[in-house]
Amino acid sequence: MLLSIRSLSKEFPGTKALQGVDFDLAAGEVHALLGENGAGKSTLIKCLTGAYRRDAGEILLDGAPIDPASTAEAQALGIGTVYQEVNLLPNLTVAQNLTFGREPRRFGMVDRKAQSAKARELLAQYGIDIDVERDLGAYSVAIRQIVAIARAVEISGKVLILDEPTASLDAAEVKMLFSIVRKLREQGLGIIFVSHFLDQVFELSDRLTVLRNGRKIVTERTRDIDRLRLISYMLGRELEETAREQRTASNSKDQKPMLRFEQLGCKGVIEPFNLEVGKGEVIGLAGLLGSGRTETAELIFGVRSASTGAAQDDTGRISHGNPREAIAAGFGFTPEDRKVDGIVAELSVRENIILALQARRGWAAPLSRAEQERLAEHYIRLLDIRTSSADKPVGELSGGNQQKVVLARWLAMNPRFLILDEPTRGIDVGAHAEILRLIHEITREGMAVLLISSELDELVAACDRVIVVRDRRHVAQLSGDRITSEAIVHAIAQPGAASHTEAA
Repeated sequence: MLLSIRSLSKEFPGTKALQGVDFDLAAGEVHALLGENGAGKSTLIKCLTGAYRRDAGEILLDGAPIDPASTAEAQALGIGTVYQEVNLLPNLTVAQNLTFGREPRRFGMVDRKAQSAKARELLAQYGIDIDVERDLGAYSVAIRQIVAIARAVEISGKVLILDEPTASLDAAEVKMLFSIVRKLREQGLGIIFVSHFLDQVFELSDRLTVLRNGRKIVTERTRDIDRLRLISYMLGRELEETAREQRTASNSKDQKPMLRFEQLGCKGVIEPFNLEVGKGEVIGLAGLLGSGRTETAELIFGVRSASTGAAQDDTGRISHGNPREAIAAGFGFTPEDRKVDGIVAELSVRENIILALQARRGWAAPLSRAEQERLAEHYIRLLDIRTSSADKPVGELSGGNQQKVVLARWLAMNPRFLILDEPTRGIDVGAHAEILRLIHEITREGMAVLLISSELDELVAACDRVIVVRDRRHVAQLSGDRITSEAIVHAIAQPGAASHTEAA
């Protein structure tokens, strides 16, 4: 066995992150590591790569015990890691990134010609022919991932850890990446593949291991396990079907519009559209990347300025030309990129939760520390945010828990209309189910939701209506039993559909 982990344990104050975990990796194997956010996947990887020192257990590489004290030491032993957010330097050239710390030299100076030749030689092994003297930041995320893999394999060469490598890639880029991973497997590398995309796990991996609450649950050959059983291992319970539950709830929704957006548009960004929002209604926005989904949300919330149209409720016209006005009108918005536009990583969970409420009140009327703590503890319990303390920096939480903190921030504002842009992107299947259940709960209390998602099953499960967006136009609307994955795909693909027609 190339790599063996035996009885690995790691504890933080108030949290047993790993409890006696065993894990094996063979040479020439892709082994998927799965589990909910907070299951222990990241902690296991950090212990393996020297970012954390383990409390107990042992790690064997080629049969010999190892104890890396740093990531550099792990790399020297043969263990390399590539993360979802590529940790290379975008302002340096591809060649500089590939040879950083190992630059070829001549007369004591970096030999640029040899450096570029070495970079081209490395990338040629992966079928990549690019200008290695351009800055890495000029290339797509997929190319940057491949450069990171090439560097990790060159430095390490035994074990390659891929931590959510496909989260930001499109289908063609995933296919290219998988082709390279398979070549590395054929060359005898052991590859640990961490992903929340179960289809990709079944497509790529040879075996899989599931962690839950810091413990190993099962290791099986991928071909011997079905999806339902895998999900039950990950959750510790069967993933309940939510579609029927959502549908029955929709029958009781108030049919009178709570909000109306009339001919709202932005020249060159999104064509004018009409949208009525009912109390307690979930409206989905479906469409391909770049279709105008996010632009619709940004226009409604005032991130973008409207060139046409207006919004109104029962009291008359509503001002929502900027986020401050939108918040005052009772709107909330969780953006697609929670790390860039959502959380403030250095602030605590408590501070992140009260941020929007405090902004609305103004800094001249600060929330008391007692009120902050009450709100934070309330939403930590309500949303099951897994943190050892409300004062823990939110950047130290798992992705799913960060997403819940962003949701808590807006729920603390008690908005009447909440816009959720890809609320389940980049989180595991357990947090995914919890957020869908949360949407169901808040709409029962009367809050309306605009849900933007690239996951068709998510829209089918959660929405009362789905609006399809194509080429920056709202081209179709589906409701009730007409909301199916097939109907959404048909509306996206069908040319010439009229705006807001009821699609079959």
